[in-house]
Parts: sequence; structure tokens; C-alpha cells
Amino acid sequence: MNTGLSIPSKGALDFVSLGALVHRLDPGVVPFRKAQECRIHVSGGEFNCAANLADGFGMKTGIVTAIVDYPVGELIDRAVRAMGVKPFYKRFGHNGVNGPNMATVYSDRGFGVRPPVVFYNRANEAAGLLKAGDFDWREIFSGGVRWFHSGGIFAALSGTTPDVIVEGMQAAKAAGAVVSLDLNYRAKLWNVAGGEARAVAVLDRILRHVDVLVGNEEDLQKGLGIPGPEVAAKSKLDPGAFFGMIDNVIKKHPQIKIVATTLREVRSTNRHGWSAVAWVNGETCIAPTAELDVYDRIGGGDGFASGFFYGLLAGEKPEEALKLGWAHGALLTSFPGDVTMASLSEVRAFAQGGSARVQR
Repeated sequence: MNTGLSIPSKGALDFVSLGALVHRLDPGVVPFRKAQECRIHVSGGEFNCAANLADGFGMKTGIVTAIVDYPVGELIDRAVRAMGVKPFYKRFGHNGVNGPNMATVYSDRGFGVRPPVVFYNRANEAAGLLKAGDFDWREIFSGGVRWFHSGGIFAALSGTTPDVIVEGMQAAKAAGAVVSLDLNYRAKLWNVAGGEARAVAVLDRILRHVDVLVGNEEDLQKGLGIPGPEVAAKSKLDPGAFFGMIDNVIKKHPQIKIVATTLREVRSTNRHGWSAVAWVNGETCIAPTAELDVYDRIGGGDGFASGFFYGLLAGEKPEEALKLGWAHGALLTSFPGDVTMASLSEVRAFAQGGSARVQR
């Protein structure tokens, strides 16, 4: 199966992400209104992929983003470096009162019939202040870059962040990199940014530069403004509805070579059916289906995307790359936090049908 991609064989950086860094406050299974303590997870949809590829898959990765020079920014910076990700920062000072700030995400995990709840404080967020011209892309890519990635979350933050994405994508293309986008449609963010019509207009401009697209049926409908499938899916694990939308995606953006997503049937907060699918240059791939016992679902989609990207970067066949993404996303839901604690050998073992039997 030919992917249609021309991935450079080498570069000083295998993968570079552009997006916002955030810190997530996690009280575990306790609802926030009753919480007395929280864990802090450093996250960001775009950063998660770079962190997973560096720490779990041994790749050379970077993150292009904003950082604020105050204690929260220092905490986040330490976590970025601990994951092995090279930062390229636009630095902001903090006035000691109202910012600029590093965004806060609040997310309790839920349990059983009680779903997870996610809400934000992104007031005066430094990443939203980023604008075209803030980064020296020629310097960032000077040693060569193989893959460039961004996402719909960063695109929704302000009127200037889409300009930064387009500028970065154009520079990455000029450097020979493959370009990917995770639509990651978040209704709460786009409602503040202008609603679905605004999302479609913004993302349409960005998608003209994209080779690899990650997004589920809702992402495609609301982010691209295309109609839903003519035939409803029998279940959330049925790939038919997703594949039924691809013709409209490619008609609108014919340069896209790959569209991929996870399939998830939520039986309870802690029990999910899990699969993944990809349309690759006119052909389809479907991953196995697994029953997951979920510890923390946040970051599972980024886990899939990064595992899938790794497979493609490593020269695996698309079917194998999809299985690596599926396996890594599944494993990531078994860890606390948004970024990986898995090793490549664990991912490969699960992708090949490994079990949860004790390893002695």
C-alpha cells in the first residue's frame, strides 16, 4: 500500500509540533466541587504527540510554543525537557497579577456511570498571543525536519494563532517535511472563538497545507463543514460511517493523502471498546478491536496519533503503523496523565496481540 507521502529519511528533528502548553489539574475520581487535592499533568494536544514520540519511541522531537517566565511556566518547562522534547519558545513576562498566563485545564476522571468533566481557564493565555513572525522557522528547521504537526485546539485560541500555523506549515513544506493536523474539535473553545462557521473558515485555510489528517466523524463534520454519512453507523466501532465521509473530505482537500481516527464505544467511564481506522491514499485499513479498562482517558487520541506517526516515520506498512497507533493509544489510557509511560517494546507487543499476563 503506497502512502503517497514523501517522508525525508533523515533530519536533525524527526518531528516538530506547534501548539499551546497547558497544565491539567486532576483530582482523580473526585468531582472538582469536592476536591481537596490535585495532581498536575503537563499537556497540550500538539505537545503530547512530540512528548510521546520522544519518550516512548526514541525520536528527536521539538515543540514550538509560548512560555511565561513565572513558576507555572518553570514547572511546565521542566516537564517538557524531562520528556526529551526540544523547546522553541516565544517568552513572555508575567505581571504578577493577571498574566499572560499558561492555560489551566481542569479534568476529573469520573468513574463508572459518572463521565469525566473537562473545563478550562485560558484567560489571557500566552499561546493565544502568538502571531506570525514570532518564530525563526528557517533556524528551527535548519538541520532538517521530517514531520510537522499542529492542531485545531491551537487554531481556536485567537485570531492570530491560525496565521502561525499556516506560516509554520509553509516553512515545513519548504524544508521538505510531511505536514499533519489533528482537528481535535473542541466545541467549548470554538464557541468562544466564533462557533462552527468560524471553525470551518479557519480550518479550511489551514487544511490546504495538510498531508495527513486526524479526526473522527464529528471533527470532520464540524471542522470541515461536510455532511454526515448517508448511512448511520451500527455502533461507534463501525468504520463504515467514517469511510463514508472520506470522498467529501478529499473532494474539498484533494492533496490530503491520509485520514485516520480512533473508534471508541464508551460502555462506561472505565470500560471502552477501542479500534482505529485509516484511509491511506485511496485504500482502507482497520485495526483490531479491544476492550479497554480505562484508568485515564485523556490523551488517548494523541497516543493513537503519535503511535501512527511513528509507524509511518519508521517506514512501517500503513496497516502496521495503524496497529502501532491503536496499541499505543490503548496503553496510554492505562496511565495517569496525558503523555506516555509506555516503551516501544510494550507497544509492539500489544500491537502483535500481547496479553496482560504478568511478565516475570
